[in-house]
Amino acid sequence: MIHKLVILIILYLISWAGFAQKTYTLDDCIAIALEHNLDLKSTHLQANSAKVNYKQSKANLLPSLNGDFNLGVNDGRSIDPFTNDYIDQELTYSNLGLSLDMTIFNGFRLLNSAKQNRLNAQASELETEAERQDLILNVTLAYLQVLNAKDVLDLAHTRLETTTQQLQIQKGFFESESGNPADYADILGQIANDETSILVSESSLNSAKLSLMILLNLETSINVDAESLILGFEPYTLSVDAVYRESLQNLATFKAKDLRIEAAKKGVSVAKSQFTPEVSFFGGVYTNHSSAAEFYTSTGTSLIETGDFVTVEGQDLPVITEETSFVSKTISYRDQLDNNLNTAVGIAVSVPLFNGFKAKNNVALEKIKVEESIIELERTHVSIKNAITQVYFDMEAAYKRYQSLEKQVEAYQESYRINDIRFKNGVSNFLNYITSKNNLDNAKVNLANAKYEYILRVKVLDYYRGHSVLN
Repeated sequence: MIHKLVILIILYLISWAGFAQKTYTLDDCIAIALEHNLDLKSTHLQANSAKVNYKQSKANLLPSLNGDFNLGVNDGRSIDPFTNDYIDQELTYSNLGLSLDMTIFNGFRLLNSAKQNRLNAQASELETEAERQDLILNVTLAYLQVLNAKDVLDLAHTRLETTTQQLQIQKGFFESESGNPADYADILGQIANDETSILVSESSLNSAKLSLMILLNLETSINVDAESLILGFEPYTLSVDAVYRESLQNLATFKAKDLRIEAAKKGVSVAKSQFTPEVSFFGGVYTNHSSAAEFYTSTGTSLIETGDFVTVEGQDLPVITEETSFVSKTISYRDQLDNNLNTAVGIAVSVPLFNGFKAKNNVALEKIKVEESIIELERTHVSIKNAITQVYFDMEAAYKRYQSLEKQVEAYQESYRINDIRFKNGVSNFLNYITSKNNLDNAKVNLANAKYEYILRVKVLDYYRGHSVLN
Protein backbone atom coordinates (compact mmCIF):
# COMPACT_ATOMS: atom_id res chain seq x y z
CA MET A 1 0.00 0.00 0.00
CA ILE A 2 2.78 2.39 0.89
CA HIS A 3 4.59 1.60 -2.36
CA LYS A 4 1.45 2.39 -4.37
CA LEU A 5 1.04 5.70 -2.53
CA VAL A 6 4.66 6.64 -3.23
CA ILE A 7 4.21 5.79 -6.91
CA LEU A 8 1.06 7.92 -7.11
CA ILE A 9 2.83 10.86 -5.49
CA ILE A 10 5.74 10.55 -7.90
CA LEU A 11 3.40 10.40 -10.89
CA TYR A 12 1.55 13.46 -9.61
CA LEU A 13 4.77 15.42 -9.18
CA ILE A 14 5.92 14.43 -12.66
CA SER A 15 2.61 15.53 -14.18
CA TRP A 16 2.70 18.77 -12.23
CA ALA A 17 6.25 19.46 -13.31
CA GLY A 18 5.25 18.76 -16.91
CA PHE A 19 2.42 21.26 -16.60
CA ALA A 20 4.61 23.89 -14.96
CA GLN A 21 7.34 23.39 -17.54
CA LYS A 22 5.11 23.97 -20.55
CA THR A 23 7.04 24.42 -23.78
CA TYR A 24 6.54 27.73 -25.60
CA THR A 25 7.50 28.74 -29.11
CA LEU A 26 8.64 32.27 -29.85
CA ASP A 27 5.22 33.06 -31.34
CA ASP A 28 3.59 31.80 -28.12
CA CYS A 29 5.79 34.03 -25.99
CA ILE A 30 5.12 37.12 -28.12
CA ALA A 31 1.36 36.50 -28.06
CA ILE A 32 1.39 36.11 -24.27
CA ALA A 33 3.50 39.24 -23.80
CA LEU A 34 1.23 41.35 -26.02
CA GLU A 35 -1.74 40.26 -23.90
CA HIS A 36 -0.28 40.34 -20.40
CA ASN A 37 2.70 42.72 -20.31
CA LEU A 38 1.96 45.47 -17.78
CA ASP A 39 3.97 48.22 -19.47
CA LEU A 40 2.12 47.65 -22.74
CA LYS A 41 -1.22 47.72 -20.89
CA SER A 42 -0.26 51.04 -19.34
CA THR A 43 0.63 52.45 -22.76
CA HIS A 44 -2.74 51.29 -24.12
CA LEU A 45 -4.51 53.10 -21.27
CA GLN A 46 -2.62 56.30 -22.04
CA ALA A 47 -3.65 56.03 -25.69
CA ASN A 48 -7.27 55.48 -24.65
CA SER A 49 -7.11 58.57 -22.44
CA ALA A 50 -5.84 60.59 -25.40
CA LYS A 51 -8.77 59.33 -27.49
CA VAL A 52 -11.25 60.36 -24.80
CA ASN A 53 -9.66 63.82 -24.59
CA TYR A 54 -10.02 64.18 -28.36
CA LYS A 55 -13.69 63.14 -28.24
CA GLN A 56 -14.35 65.64 -25.46
CA SER A 57 -12.60 68.46 -27.34
CA LYS A 58 -14.88 67.80 -30.33
CA ALA A 59 -17.93 67.71 -28.06
CA ASN A 60 -16.91 71.11 -26.64
CA LEU A 61 -17.83 72.61 -30.02
CA LEU A 62 -21.48 71.70 -29.41
CA PRO A 63 -23.93 73.89 -27.47
CA SER A 64 -24.47 73.08 -23.81
CA LEU A 65 -28.01 72.45 -22.60
CA ASN A 66 -28.69 72.19 -18.86
CA GLY A 67 -31.77 71.73 -16.75
CA ASP A 68 -32.14 73.00 -13.17
CA PHE A 69 -34.58 72.09 -10.43
CA ASN A 70 -34.61 72.94 -6.75
CA LEU A 71 -37.11 72.38 -3.95
CA GLY A 72 -37.03 74.06 -0.55
CA VAL A 73 -38.97 75.12 2.54
CA ASN A 74 -38.94 78.62 4.05
CA ASP A 75 -40.10 79.40 7.59
CA GLY A 76 -40.40 82.96 8.88
CA ARG A 77 -40.28 86.27 7.09
CA SER A 78 -39.53 85.81 3.41
CA ILE A 79 -40.60 86.91 -0.05
CA ASP A 80 -43.36 84.93 -1.70
CA PRO A 81 -41.92 83.93 -5.13
CA PHE A 82 -45.44 84.09 -6.55
CA THR A 83 -46.50 87.58 -5.42
CA ASN A 84 -43.13 89.06 -4.44
CA ASP A 85 -44.77 90.26 -1.21
CA TYR A 86 -43.28 89.86 2.23
CA ILE A 87 -44.93 87.07 4.19
CA ASP A 88 -44.37 85.52 7.59
CA GLN A 89 -45.36 81.90 7.22
CA GLU A 90 -43.98 78.54 6.23
CA LEU A 91 -44.02 77.86 2.50
CA THR A 92 -42.67 75.27 0.10
CA TYR A 93 -41.18 76.54 -3.14
CA SER A 94 -39.49 75.14 -6.23
CA ASN A 95 -37.77 76.58 -9.31
CA LEU A 96 -37.31 74.97 -12.70
CA GLY A 97 -35.16 76.11 -15.60
CA LEU A 98 -33.72 75.03 -18.91
CA SER A 99 -30.70 76.98 -20.19
CA LEU A 100 -28.75 76.91 -23.44
CA ASP A 101 -25.20 78.25 -23.97
CA MET A 102 -23.31 78.21 -27.25
CA THR A 103 -19.93 79.72 -28.07
CA ILE A 104 -20.06 81.60 -31.35
CA PHE A 105 -16.46 82.81 -31.52
CA ASN A 106 -13.48 82.63 -29.16
CA GLY A 107 -10.47 83.02 -31.42
CA PHE A 108 -10.82 79.41 -32.68
CA ARG A 109 -9.72 78.15 -29.26
CA LEU A 110 -12.12 75.21 -29.25
CA LEU A 111 -11.33 74.28 -32.83
CA ASN A 112 -7.57 74.41 -32.31
CA SER A 113 -7.92 72.46 -29.05
CA ALA A 114 -9.75 69.72 -30.94
CA LYS A 115 -7.00 69.64 -33.58
CA GLN A 116 -4.31 69.53 -30.89
CA ASN A 117 -5.98 66.62 -29.10
CA ARG A 118 -6.42 64.80 -32.40
CA LEU A 119 -2.69 65.05 -33.04
CA ASN A 120 -1.95 63.91 -29.50
CA ALA A 121 -4.28 60.94 -29.92
CA GLN A 122 -2.56 59.95 -33.16
CA ALA A 123 0.84 60.31 -31.48
CA SER A 124 -0.32 58.11 -28.60
CA GLU A 125 -1.43 55.45 -31.07
CA LEU A 126 2.01 55.48 -32.69
CA GLU A 127 3.71 55.40 -29.31
CA THR A 128 1.62 52.36 -28.43
CA GLU A 129 2.74 50.69 -31.64
CA ALA A 130 6.35 51.60 -30.83
CA GLU A 131 5.95 50.10 -27.35
CA ARG A 132 4.45 47.00 -28.93
CA GLN A 133 7.41 46.62 -31.31
CA ASP A 134 9.82 47.21 -28.42
CA LEU A 135 8.12 44.45 -26.48
CA ILE A 136 8.28 42.03 -29.44
CA LEU A 137 11.99 42.80 -29.83
CA ASN A 138 12.71 42.38 -26.12
CA VAL A 139 10.80 39.10 -25.99
CA THR A 140 12.70 37.85 -29.04
CA LEU A 141 16.04 38.82 -27.53
CA ALA A 142 15.14 37.27 -24.18
CA TYR A 143 13.98 34.12 -25.98
CA LEU A 144 17.28 33.88 -27.85
CA GLN A 145 19.16 34.40 -24.60
CA VAL A 146 17.30 31.41 -23.17
CA LEU A 147 18.23 29.34 -26.23
CA ASN A 148 21.84 30.44 -25.88
CA ALA A 149 21.91 29.50 -22.19
CA LYS A 150 20.24 26.21 -23.02
CA ASP A 151 22.87 25.40 -25.66
CA VAL A 152 25.66 26.24 -23.23
CA LEU A 153 24.04 23.95 -20.64
CA ASP A 154 23.83 21.16 -23.23
CA LEU A 155 27.53 21.61 -23.96
CA ALA A 156 28.26 21.41 -20.22
CA HIS A 157 26.33 18.14 -20.00
CA THR A 158 28.16 16.79 -23.04
CA ARG A 159 31.47 17.77 -21.43
CA LEU A 160 30.52 15.86 -18.28
CA GLU A 161 29.48 12.79 -20.29
CA THR A 162 32.81 12.77 -22.12
CA THR A 163 34.74 13.11 -18.88
CA THR A 164 32.66 10.36 -17.28
CA GLN A 165 33.47 8.04 -20.17
CA GLN A 166 37.15 8.82 -19.70
CA LEU A 167 36.76 8.15 -15.99
CA GLN A 168 35.55 4.62 -16.68
CA ILE A 169 38.63 3.96 -18.79
CA GLN A 170 41.00 5.41 -16.19
CA LYS A 171 39.21 3.55 -13.43
CA GLY A 172 40.05 0.28 -15.13
CA PHE A 173 43.71 1.30 -15.39
CA PHE A 174 43.67 2.42 -11.76
CA GLU A 175 42.13 -0.82 -10.49
CA SER A 176 44.53 -2.93 -12.55
CA GLU A 177 47.41 -0.73 -11.40
CA SER A 178 48.50 -0.34 -14.99
CA GLY A 179 48.04 3.40 -15.29
CA ASN A 180 49.19 6.57 -13.59
CA PRO A 181 47.22 6.93 -10.31
CA ALA A 182 47.48 10.71 -10.61
CA ASP A 183 45.56 10.62 -13.91
CA TYR A 184 42.64 8.92 -12.21
CA ALA A 185 42.63 11.54 -9.42
CA ASP A 186 42.83 14.33 -12.01
CA ILE A 187 39.83 12.87 -13.85
CA LEU A 188 37.83 12.90 -10.61
CA GLY A 189 38.75 16.54 -10.13
CA GLN A 190 37.76 17.34 -13.71
CA ILE A 191 34.36 15.71 -13.17
CA ALA A 192 33.81 17.96 -10.17
CA ASN A 193 34.79 20.92 -12.34
CA ASP A 194 32.38 19.83 -15.09
CA GLU A 195 29.57 19.42 -12.55
CA THR A 196 30.26 22.95 -11.31
CA SER A 197 30.04 24.22 -14.90
CA ILE A 198 26.63 22.57 -15.19
CA LEU A 199 25.45 24.33 -12.03
CA VAL A 200 26.68 27.67 -13.34
CA SER A 201 25.02 27.05 -16.72
CA GLU A 202 21.76 26.05 -15.04
CA SER A 203 21.84 29.28 -13.02
CA SER A 204 22.39 31.30 -16.20
CA LEU A 205 19.52 29.46 -17.90
CA ASN A 206 17.20 30.14 -14.95
CA SER A 207 18.15 33.83 -14.99
CA ALA A 208 17.44 34.01 -18.74
CA LYS A 209 14.09 32.28 -18.22
CA LEU A 210 13.23 34.68 -15.40
CA SER A 211 13.91 37.69 -17.64
CA LEU A 212 11.61 36.19 -20.27
CA MET A 213 8.91 35.39 -17.69
CA ILE A 214 8.97 38.99 -16.44
CA LEU A 215 8.27 40.25 -19.97
CA LEU A 216 5.46 37.72 -20.34
CA ASN A 217 4.11 38.51 -16.86
CA LEU A 218 4.04 34.79 -16.05
CA GLU A 219 4.60 33.18 -12.67
CA THR A 220 5.29 29.60 -13.82
CA SER A 221 8.59 28.46 -15.26
CA ILE A 222 8.71 27.76 -18.98
CA ASN A 223 10.64 25.78 -21.56
CA VAL A 224 11.44 27.12 -25.02
CA ASP A 225 11.25 25.40 -28.37
CA ALA A 226 13.87 26.18 -31.00
CA GLU A 227 12.64 23.68 -33.56
CA SER A 228 10.19 26.12 -35.17
CA LEU A 229 12.66 29.00 -35.03
CA ILE A 230 14.73 29.54 -38.14
CA LEU A 231 18.01 31.19 -37.21
CA GLY A 232 19.80 32.37 -40.30
CA PHE A 233 23.50 33.07 -40.20
CA GLU A 234 24.40 34.99 -43.31
CA PRO A 235 26.55 38.11 -43.74
CA TYR A 236 24.64 41.35 -43.22
CA THR A 237 24.45 43.26 -46.49
CA LEU A 238 23.15 46.70 -45.41
CA SER A 239 25.26 49.60 -44.20
CA VAL A 240 24.72 51.74 -41.11
CA ASP A 241 23.36 54.62 -43.20
CA ALA A 242 20.96 52.31 -45.04
CA VAL A 243 19.57 50.99 -41.76
CA TYR A 244 19.23 54.52 -40.39
CA ARG A 245 17.41 55.77 -43.52
CA GLU A 246 14.91 52.92 -43.24
CA SER A 247 14.40 53.68 -39.57
CA LEU A 248 13.48 57.28 -40.43
CA GLN A 249 10.80 56.02 -42.78
CA ASN A 250 9.40 53.14 -40.74
CA LEU A 251 9.92 53.62 -37.01
CA ALA A 252 6.73 54.70 -35.24
CA THR A 253 8.68 56.70 -32.67
CA PHE A 254 9.83 59.26 -35.28
CA LYS A 255 6.30 59.71 -36.58
CA ALA A 256 5.01 60.10 -33.03
CA LYS A 257 7.62 62.80 -32.27
CA ASP A 258 6.62 64.71 -35.44
CA LEU A 259 2.98 64.64 -34.35
CA ARG A 260 3.94 65.88 -30.89
CA ILE A 261 5.62 68.88 -32.52
CA GLU A 262 2.49 69.65 -34.57
CA ALA A 263 0.35 69.28 -31.44
CA ALA A 264 2.61 71.70 -29.55
CA LYS A 265 2.22 74.25 -32.38
CA LYS A 266 -1.55 73.96 -32.06
CA GLY A 267 -1.07 74.66 -28.36
CA VAL A 268 0.42 78.03 -29.31
CA SER A 269 -2.69 78.83 -31.36
CA VAL A 270 -4.89 77.86 -28.43
CA ALA A 271 -2.95 80.16 -26.12
CA LYS A 272 -3.16 83.08 -28.61
CA SER A 273 -6.96 82.84 -28.54
CA GLN A 274 -6.86 84.37 -25.05
CA PHE A 275 -6.15 87.74 -26.72
CA THR A 276 -9.43 87.72 -28.68
CA PRO A 277 -12.97 88.53 -27.48
CA GLU A 278 -15.36 85.67 -26.83
CA VAL A 279 -18.90 85.86 -28.20
CA SER A 280 -21.55 83.44 -27.00
CA PHE A 281 -25.29 82.99 -27.31
CA PHE A 282 -27.47 82.16 -24.36
CA GLY A 283 -31.13 81.37 -23.84
CA GLY A 284 -33.33 79.96 -21.13
CA VAL A 285 -36.82 78.97 -20.05
CA TYR A 286 -37.69 79.35 -16.36
CA THR A 287 -40.66 78.94 -14.02
CA ASN A 288 -41.42 78.50 -10.30
CA HIS A 289 -43.97 77.27 -7.77
CA SER A 290 -44.99 78.44 -4.26
CA SER A 291 -47.26 76.76 -1.74
CA ALA A 292 -48.45 80.24 -0.65
CA ALA A 293 -49.89 81.05 -4.08
CA GLU A 294 -53.75 81.24 -4.00
CA PHE A 295 -56.58 82.65 -6.10
CA TYR A 296 -59.93 84.01 -4.79
CA THR A 297 -63.50 83.45 -6.05
CA SER A 298 -66.36 85.89 -5.29
CA THR A 299 -69.30 84.38 -3.31
CA GLY A 300 -71.56 87.47 -3.29
CA THR A 301 -71.96 90.86 -1.55
CA SER A 302 -73.34 92.05 1.78
CA LEU A 303 -73.96 95.37 3.58
CA ILE A 304 -71.85 96.02 6.64
CA GLU A 305 -71.34 98.96 8.95
CA THR A 306 -68.03 100.67 8.61
CA GLY A 307 -68.04 101.97 12.19
CA ASP A 308 -68.34 105.57 11.03
CA PHE A 309 -71.32 107.84 11.63
CA VAL A 310 -72.83 110.84 9.92
CA THR A 311 -75.13 113.37 11.59
CA VAL A 312 -78.32 114.17 9.74
CA GLU A 313 -80.69 116.69 11.34
CA GLY A 314 -79.06 116.16 14.68
CA GLN A 315 -79.24 112.36 14.45
CA ASP A 316 -76.12 110.10 14.18
CA LEU A 317 -76.58 107.55 11.44
CA PRO A 318 -74.11 104.62 10.80
CA VAL A 319 -72.21 104.47 7.50
CA ILE A 320 -73.00 101.27 5.59
CA THR A 321 -70.93 99.88 2.70
CA GLU A 322 -71.29 96.96 0.32
CA GLU A 323 -68.52 94.31 0.69
CA THR A 324 -67.74 91.42 -1.66
CA SER A 325 -66.95 88.05 -0.07
CA PHE A 326 -64.23 85.74 -1.49
CA VAL A 327 -63.19 82.11 -1.06
CA SER A 328 -59.44 81.28 -1.43
CA LYS A 329 -58.17 78.21 -3.32
CA THR A 330 -54.61 76.94 -3.78
CA ILE A 331 -53.25 77.21 -7.33
CA SER A 332 -52.20 73.79 -8.66
CA TYR A 333 -48.55 72.94 -9.27
CA ARG A 334 -49.05 72.60 -13.01
CA ASP A 335 -50.99 75.87 -13.32
CA GLN A 336 -48.27 77.74 -11.48
CA LEU A 337 -45.62 76.35 -13.82
CA ASP A 338 -47.65 77.55 -16.79
CA ASN A 339 -48.50 80.94 -15.26
CA ASN A 340 -44.95 81.72 -14.10
CA LEU A 341 -43.25 80.69 -17.33
CA ASN A 342 -40.65 83.17 -18.62
CA THR A 343 -37.88 83.11 -21.22
CA ALA A 344 -34.60 84.91 -21.81
CA VAL A 345 -32.31 85.08 -24.86
CA GLY A 346 -29.25 87.15 -25.58
CA ILE A 347 -25.66 87.45 -26.73
CA ALA A 348 -22.73 87.80 -24.34
CA VAL A 349 -19.41 89.35 -25.29
CA SER A 350 -16.30 89.02 -23.10
CA VAL A 351 -13.41 91.28 -24.07
CA PRO A 352 -9.99 90.62 -22.43
CA LEU A 353 -8.55 93.96 -21.37
CA PHE A 354 -5.93 93.07 -18.78
CA ASN A 355 -5.25 89.76 -17.06
CA GLY A 356 -1.84 90.23 -15.51
CA PHE A 357 -0.05 89.22 -18.73
CA LYS A 358 -1.47 85.71 -18.30
CA ALA A 359 -2.28 85.31 -21.99
CA LYS A 360 1.14 86.59 -23.06
CA ASN A 361 2.98 84.26 -20.70
CA ASN A 362 0.84 81.28 -21.72
CA VAL A 363 1.80 81.86 -25.35
CA ALA A 364 5.46 82.03 -24.35
CA LEU A 365 5.17 78.75 -22.43
CA GLU A 366 3.51 77.00 -25.37
CA LYS A 367 6.29 78.20 -27.67
CA ILE A 368 8.82 76.71 -25.27
CA LYS A 369 6.94 73.39 -25.48
CA VAL A 370 7.34 73.53 -29.26
CA GLU A 371 11.08 74.00 -28.89
CA GLU A 372 11.23 71.16 -26.37
CA SER A 373 9.39 68.88 -28.81
CA ILE A 374 11.82 69.75 -31.58
CA ILE A 375 14.80 69.07 -29.30
CA GLU A 376 13.24 65.76 -28.24
CA LEU A 377 12.95 64.74 -31.90
CA GLU A 378 16.57 65.70 -32.53
CA ARG A 379 17.62 63.78 -29.42
CA THR A 380 15.74 60.73 -30.71
CA HIS A 381 17.51 61.02 -34.08
CA VAL A 382 20.93 61.15 -32.43
CA SER A 383 20.12 58.38 -29.96
CA ILE A 384 18.85 55.95 -32.57
CA LYS A 385 21.66 56.76 -35.00
CA ASN A 386 24.24 56.07 -32.28
CA ALA A 387 22.43 52.90 -31.21
CA ILE A 388 22.33 51.60 -34.79
CA THR A 389 26.03 52.36 -35.23
CA GLN A 390 26.98 50.57 -32.01
CA VAL A 391 24.79 47.54 -32.75
CA TYR A 392 26.18 47.38 -36.28
CA PHE A 393 29.78 47.39 -35.04
CA ASP A 394 28.95 44.71 -32.43
CA MET A 395 27.22 42.64 -35.13
CA GLU A 396 30.25 42.80 -37.42
CA ALA A 397 32.57 41.90 -34.56
CA ALA A 398 30.36 38.96 -33.57
CA TYR A 399 30.32 37.67 -37.15
CA LYS A 400 34.09 37.88 -37.47
CA ARG A 401 34.51 36.27 -34.07
CA TYR A 402 32.18 33.45 -35.10
CA GLN A 403 34.20 32.79 -38.26
CA SER A 404 37.41 32.76 -36.23
CA LEU A 405 35.90 30.49 -33.58
CA GLU A 406 34.71 28.05 -36.24
CA LYS A 407 38.30 27.57 -37.28
CA GLN A 408 39.36 27.34 -33.66
CA VAL A 409 36.79 24.65 -32.89
CA GLU A 410 37.86 22.69 -35.94
CA ALA A 411 41.50 22.87 -34.87
CA TYR A 412 40.78 21.98 -31.24
CA GLN A 413 38.60 19.06 -32.33
CA GLU A 414 41.53 17.56 -34.19
CA SER A 415 43.87 18.26 -31.29
CA TYR A 416 41.46 16.66 -28.85
CA ARG A 417 40.96 13.63 -31.09
CA ILE A 418 44.70 13.03 -31.19
CA ASN A 419 45.25 13.62 -27.47
CA ASP A 420 42.26 11.46 -26.59
CA ILE A 421 43.71 8.52 -28.52
CA ARG A 422 47.19 9.09 -27.10
CA PHE A 423 45.85 9.37 -23.56
CA LYS A 424 43.75 6.23 -23.82
CA ASN A 425 46.77 4.32 -25.06
CA GLY A 426 49.00 5.68 -22.31
CA VAL A 427 51.23 7.60 -24.69
CA SER A 428 50.25 11.08 -23.47
CA ASN A 429 49.76 12.41 -19.96
CA PHE A 430 46.54 13.75 -18.43
CA LEU A 431 47.69 17.40 -18.57
CA ASN A 432 47.89 17.32 -22.37
CA TYR A 433 44.55 15.56 -22.58
CA ILE A 434 42.64 17.86 -20.23
CA THR A 435 44.19 20.98 -21.77
CA SER A 436 43.06 19.86 -25.21
CA LYS A 437 39.60 18.96 -23.91
CA ASN A 438 39.12 22.27 -22.07
CA ASN A 439 40.28 24.21 -25.12
CA LEU A 440 37.68 22.44 -27.27
CA ASP A 441 34.88 22.85 -24.73
CA ASN A 442 35.60 26.55 -24.20
CA ALA A 443 35.82 27.10 -27.95
CA LYS A 444 32.39 25.47 -28.43
CA VAL A 445 30.85 27.65 -25.72
CA ASN A 446 32.40 30.77 -27.24
CA LEU A 447 31.16 29.72 -30.66
CA ALA A 448 27.61 29.32 -29.35
CA ASN A 449 27.81 32.72 -27.66
CA ALA A 450 29.12 34.39 -30.80
CA LYS A 451 26.38 32.79 -32.88
CA TYR A 452 23.58 34.11 -30.68
CA GLU A 453 25.28 37.47 -30.22
CA TYR A 454 25.33 37.91 -34.00
CA ILE A 455 21.70 36.84 -34.36
CA LEU A 456 20.65 39.18 -31.54
CA ARG A 457 22.35 42.14 -33.22
CA VAL A 458 20.72 41.31 -36.56
CA LYS A 459 17.29 41.20 -34.88
CA VAL A 460 17.93 44.61 -33.33
CA LEU A 461 18.95 46.07 -36.70
CA ASP A 462 15.82 44.60 -38.29
CA TYR A 463 13.78 46.28 -35.56
CA TYR A 464 15.35 49.66 -36.30
CA ARG A 465 14.56 49.15 -39.98
CA GLY A 466 10.91 48.75 -39.01
CA HIS A 467 10.85 45.10 -40.07
CA SER A 468 9.36 42.28 -38.07
CA VAL A 469 11.91 40.60 -35.81
CA LEU A 470 10.13 37.31 -36.41
CA ASN A 471 11.45 37.00 -39.96
